[in-house]
Amino acid sequence: MFRQLLRTATPLAHRQAAIATKRTSIVPQSLMRYYSASGLTKDDVTTRIVDVIKAYDKSLAAKPISLESTYNKDLGLDSLDTVELIVAIEEEFEIEIPDKVADELKNVGETVDYIVSNPDAN
Repeated sequence: MFRQLLRTATPLAHRQAAIATKRTSIVPQSLMRYYSASGLTKDDVTTRIVDVIKAYDKSLAAKPISLESTYNKDLGLDSLDTVELIVAIEEEFEIEIPDKVADELKNVGETVDYIVSNPDAN
């Protein structure tokens, strides 16, 4: 009588122990963050920034834009235009450039280097 009970209880106890030792995640999978390299190359960033500059002001579309092009001298942007352009670049790459850094970005190359070095840029 008890042997039959022991035979059925033993596999059940092993199964319950296996279930009890299985770890479950407290944090839902959708809330976990996974980090990887940004995947943005310098050429991709340069192309996208040049496109943003050309879209910002149609008169700039005819001007040659290179990494050495300064916002004030070469592109003819005043300080307000430069701020608006930096905001457009922030929106393009879905990042926020701190004001101190934005004030130091004087040409396209410096902006490209900052975007490439920022891991949050998309």
